[in-house]
Amino acid sequence: MIKKVFGVAIAGAALVVPTTAARAADAVDWQRVGEGITSGISGIVVDGRDGSAIDTLAVRDNKNPGESRLVAVRYRPDAAPRVRPVEWSGELPVDLEALDAVPGRNHEYVALASRGTAYRIHVEKGTARIVSTFRLPGNSSDANYEGFALSATEDGIVAVWADRGQDDRPAQLTTAKWNPATNAFGERDSAEFSAPCPHKDVRHISDVKISASGELTVSSASDPGDDGPYDSALYGIGRVSVGDDGHAEVSVSDEPHRLAAFSGHKVEALACLPGSREGILGTDDENDGGSIAAAGFCSP
Repeated sequence: MIKKVFGVAIAGAALVVPTTAARAADAVDWQRVGEGITSGISGIVVDGRDGSAIDTLAVRDNKNPGESRLVAVRYRPDAAPRVRPVEWSGELPVDLEALDAVPGRNHEYVALASRGTAYRIHVEKGTARIVSTFRLPGNSSDANYEGFALSATEDGIVAVWADRGQDDRPAQLTTAKWNPATNAFGERDSAEFSAPCPHKDVRHISDVKISASGELTVSSASDPGDDGPYDSALYGIGRVSVGDDGHAEVSVSDEPHRLAAFSGHKVEALACLPGSREGILGTDDENDGGSIAAAGFCSP
């Protein structure tokens, strides 16, 4: 069987994982974006670039009134980041864990809460306005969702979301076509993933993103508690494809390709610059606040 992976024909039995992505190291330039447990970053998206400065939007997994849900962060190499709060207008979400842009819709994003409620928002002039809300299909009361990503293909928009898993319980990735006009999902496909490392207190997927060619990059992290210590890794784990039947499919490699490893930080957010190997990472280090860094881990 031949499957179409975002317009590229590949053999159905073949699974291609990234082999040329630049390796990042612990020595990346982590920059603090806030102090304390309410300042972590749990999801991030690139919002633009001005020279060497990268503009991002990031969600925070806060739960109480008066705590920020969304911030705009400008990352600049070798300089302190500029962090600006974004006002959230409407129902306050609880525990936002992922964020991605809606393809083809300027200033429009989907933010996902850990229990499976998605908030479609329009962000402009420092305010996020809720356009609509919807639930992930097949939502399980036992799931804890930490990743959500969207990507445009010649066959429509494909969504991927991830229940993080925990230790002996693998993460579960689910994919389906998504209709932005109705927020409806098509037929689903799923696969499991267990991170080779970290080895203890593991969240197998703490975020996920889809490249333009359909490749999946995930972050994995250890979380022993609010005071750490934390470790994280990035992996190229497989692909999302669109089959001959028009349905989205996900394939996960038995040998995921490790792109980077980081000690001392709990990476919960990743995003890539379009057409570049450069990406942005965000951490939620609980009592130690949150940080942001650039690293070369993306597959353009």
